[in-house]
Amino acid sequence: MAKWGQGDPRWIVEEREDGTNVNNWHWTERDATSWSKGRLRELLVGITVENEAGRCEISELKQVEGEASCSSRKGKLIFFYEWNIKLGWKGIIRESGAKHKGLIEIPSLSEENEVNDTEVNVSKKKGDGDILKDLMKTAGTAKVREALGDYLKALKTEFTMGMILPTKAMAAQELTVKRKLSESTLQAASPALGVRIPTVALHMTELFDTAIEQLYRIFTVKDLVQKFSKSPAILEAEKGGKFQMFDGNITGEYTELLTNKKIVMKWRCRNWPEEHYAVVALNFVPTLEQTELQLDCKGVPICEEENMKLCWQKQHFEEIKGLLQLTTLNG
Repeated sequence: MAKWGQGDPRWIVEEREDGTNVNNWHWTERDATSWSKGRLRELLVGITVENEAGRCEISELKQVEGEASCSSRKGKLIFFYEWNIKLGWKGIIRESGAKHKGLIEIPSLSEENEVNDTEVNVSKKKGDGDILKDLMKTAGTAKVREALGDYLKALKTEFTMGMILPTKAMAAQELTVKRKLSESTLQAASPALGVRIPTVALHMTELFDTAIEQLYRIFTVKDLVQKFSKSPAILEAEKGGKFQMFDGNITGEYTELLTNKKIVMKWRCRNWPEEHYAVVALNFVPTLEQTELQLDCKGVPICEEENMKLCWQKQHFEEIKGLLQLTTLNG
């Protein structure tokens, strides 16, 4: 038996009034089902493959059934996921211009199998076009498995952020990371964590083949946001207005809007530490027959830097360019 004033440090509250799961000893569980459905849609819909014979694209997520969760015990993370996924694809044969459609079925994506061993079945509606089916069976299947791997990586990193609570030793070690951060690098986390979060600033630029008015509308008109994000959205494009995108995975508030010039937002990913927001500024700069979008972001958790870049490059910039190619926007 421990002496008075001593004891197992796993049960000692380290400067925490609430005593919440000190040193990550207790069992905690987080439901990842809703988040996973949104992320799977983002990663799978829009995949394209092509060769000299034709071009194919995954055009829709027809079905995603199953569940996912993450549990924490004794400082270790335990993952469970099991999914049955059906995707619709369409393609065109270059020589004839003939168009065909088909399905991709993933009957069992689970932690019991490696991603590269996951069964991916490709089928096509009756008629010609087997050359497109073969393209989807080879290059298409490879890209699908790559996207599934990206989902699992995000599940084990992005989604679990905050589940392993920092101890004093962990926080001290994290703060000794040798890299240059901006003056706003260290921002206070929510009171529940009781530690400061190392953050980083990002700057990205992208050119779009469209008028400045059209690009501004894509970020402020609900229907257009839903088209490029391929998911429901809530949008109140005014100062103090709230927004929600990608099935609730991205939320925030507009703090400044200068029509066709600038948008400033409080912006967060669902799995960032509670109440932690980055500040995202979008500047719209007209160029010769194009519009340059300049993105400046401050306050991104340092461990989310690459995910943040990927989110804007893949889920925003590339999807918006795809929308501009397919749609003639009304002025």
